[in-house]
Amino acid sequence: MAKRPTIAIQGIKASFHEEAALTYFGEEIETLECMTFKRMFEEMKQERADYIVMAIENSIAGSLLPNYSLLQDYNFPIIGEIFLPVQLHLLALPGLRFEDIKYVQSHPIAIRQCEEFLQDLQGITVLEKSDTAACAKEIQDLQLKDTVAIANLNAAKAFGLEVLERRIESNKKNYTRFLVIAREHEDIKDANKASVCFRVNNKPGSLAKVLTIFAQNNINLSKIQSMPVLGKPNEYNFYLDLEWTEQKAYDLSLRKILKYTHNLSVMGEYKSNDTRK
Repeated sequence: MAKRPTIAIQGIKASFHEEAALTYFGEEIETLECMTFKRMFEEMKQERADYIVMAIENSIAGSLLPNYSLLQDYNFPIIGEIFLPVQLHLLALPGLRFEDIKYVQSHPIAIRQCEEFLQDLQGITVLEKSDTAACAKEIQDLQLKDTVAIANLNAAKAFGLEVLERRIESNKKNYTRFLVIAREHEDIKDANKASVCFRVNNKPGSLAKVLTIFAQNNINLSKIQSMPVLGKPNEYNFYLDLEWTEQKAYDLSLRKILKYTHNLSVMGEYKSNDTRK
């Protein structure tokens, strides 16, 4: 029997990261729980994980900027993506009443996604924790009768909690995009999307020239993100997601932008999997 792949996830079982991993790989996997994003990369570096599934952006909260740095620091290849609809619920021990609630706890990103709902709760303290599912588990483990968690239905089922309020996220079309990262390079058949990173000269029009080359070759930019380079004033890393219909046009674009960029790296070539469309 073939060995199940081990997938490093941020958080614990029943978290959104585990849900994303199951969506991409199916049920026949082992998940490796990591409390930080960096820990996932360290586990794969030590060959205790075969893949990483990592959130990179959310339609409400925006990009997870530190995760771009991790991609650069560890240089493991991106081989896929998942767009996971985020449905958030208010979970509590069975029988808890609204008037008993003193604390709401969840991951900071989940809290941001539910700001409108939380603004209507009077006299309740919001606690930021490391993981949505772990917040739900803590309520069950410690039998917290004054605390509720913001998490998904998997967490409610896993830890025997009751749903006090359903779908409390501000935007009902809320998605988180996850990247699938491998320990070793894999050839992806019919790849039509890439994540690249580069720097440009600090001169007027340098970035515009690069973007013009992509436009002239019908390369769609579905994402552009800049981050300052530490210790180098006025220098930025630009992270781009590129999509194409003709492989030759993509290859030509990369060759042409070499004239205007430096430190160009292709972080991964994979299939576009935007299920929001």
